[in-house]
Amino acid sequence: MVGRNLSTKCLKKHKSFNVKKFATLVIDCYYNGIFPMSHGRDEDEIYFVNPNKRGIIPLNKVHISRSLKRSINKQDFIITNDKAFTRVINSCASQEFGRKETWINKTIIDLFKELHSMGKAHSIEIWKNQSLIGGIYGLSLGSVFFAESMFSAMQNASKITLIYLLAKLKHAQFKLFDIQYITPHLSSMGGIEISKKEYMNSLKCGLEIDNKFPKIDSSQEADWLIISNYLQEMRDMS
Repeated sequence: MVGRNLSTKCLKKHKSFNVKKFATLVIDCYYNGIFPMSHGRDEDEIYFVNPNKRGIIPLNKVHISRSLKRSINKQDFIITNDKAFTRVINSCASQEFGRKETWINKTIIDLFKELHSMGKAHSIEIWKNQSLIGGIYGLSLGSVFFAESMFSAMQNASKITLIYLLAKLKHAQFKLFDIQYITPHLSSMGGIEISKKEYMNSLKCGLEIDNKFPKIDSSQEADWLIISNYLQEMRDMS
């Protein structure tokens, strides 16, 4: 439920903390529309953000370009979940994949690794020839997925991963896909910006429904059927 008692410490910077206890506090933050960030990968501290505008991708209004659809239809990759969480979050923070600056520091990484061990944070991976070429990580609460970051080591890898994730979440009857802030990349795929009031209403509705984060394995025929149906549905709505 929304509105759990939120410690006022949640809005302060934290430099040292017990990660297990702090993970519980952070979950309360997400329940109240607040999320953690840092000023850079080399900073120890984190702070909490409660923006007036919020980025989301409506699960039933995703833009999928023809070229991206062709890439998906090749099926020359494997999509999984929770097979390489640490590798995904470390890659999202790495300069190796073009991130000169990032808000993902060691504190954030340790925090989300703990949330992953609690079954709350998840990674979605894309593999080609048994090599990890992209991924997304985020937090799943109720029927809301809070997408934190993604990386790509090959053209369209993170986009393909995102479409798979959106399709599986919609099939699992998730209600809200939170992307925090709008970027040109996410806007091109259907991301929109909504007011804090509208976001909090959607968040409340989404958190009231307790859905399980879906297992993702693109090598399974059932998964491919879900994706192909989703591609057709998004095409029909465009």
